[in-house]
Amino acid sequence: MSTRLLNAVSLRLRNAAEAADRPVPRLLAVSKTQPAEAVTALAAAGQRAFGENYVQEAVAKAAALGETAGKLEWHLIGHLQSNKAREAAALFDWVQTVDRPRLVDALARHRDRARGPLDVLVQVNIDDEASKHGCRPDQMDALAQAIASHPTLRLRGLMVIPTAHDDPELARPSFRRARALFERLRGQYPAVDTLSMGMSGDAEVAVAEGATMVRIGTALFGARPPK
Repeated sequence: MSTRLLNAVSLRLRNAAEAADRPVPRLLAVSKTQPAEAVTALAAAGQRAFGENYVQEAVAKAAALGETAGKLEWHLIGHLQSNKAREAAALFDWVQTVDRPRLVDALARHRDRARGPLDVLVQVNIDDEASKHGCRPDQMDALAQAIASHPTLRLRGLMVIPTAHDDPELARPSFRRARALFERLRGQYPAVDTLSMGMSGDAEVAVAEGATMVRIGTALFGARPPK
């Protein structure tokens, strides 16, 4: 089952990239709320990058996975409180939700230099939604500069979560604005290479508008288990 679903999603992304004459994006499997066994199955099918929303859930899942956890690439894609920065900096390879200077400083302070820089994305609240985290677009440059000033952090790009729509085409303007911000950032910082946007319902539109990483949960794992 895991192999079939992974192959189907990979084919979707390849087809979307070919149709839009874009590079095929990286696939991030959103494993939040999924049991460790589901991660193990998808890892056995060849998936390596997994996204988690909550630090404590990720810590428990990594412990349950044992040695397998160390062979995978872990991304934090949920809002991070500054008091959880120590644990996040120790566990994750990427933090995609950096949206304020205090968090930048906390992650930089707690990242073990021996592990190498923590890859980070600036989360931009692209549609200025009160219900969502992320910095305003006009705050992006200052945050990027702060991240780039820390040797224990590595600025890799942007992450956005546009307003949810039943019709994915309605998200296209938001994706397009995100791409413009990304291109501006990439012109200033050579290491910037990642625009994380798009999910199961709007992946094709996100790829067409320039996503280099797509976050897929439902299409890989099915509906989230009940809490």
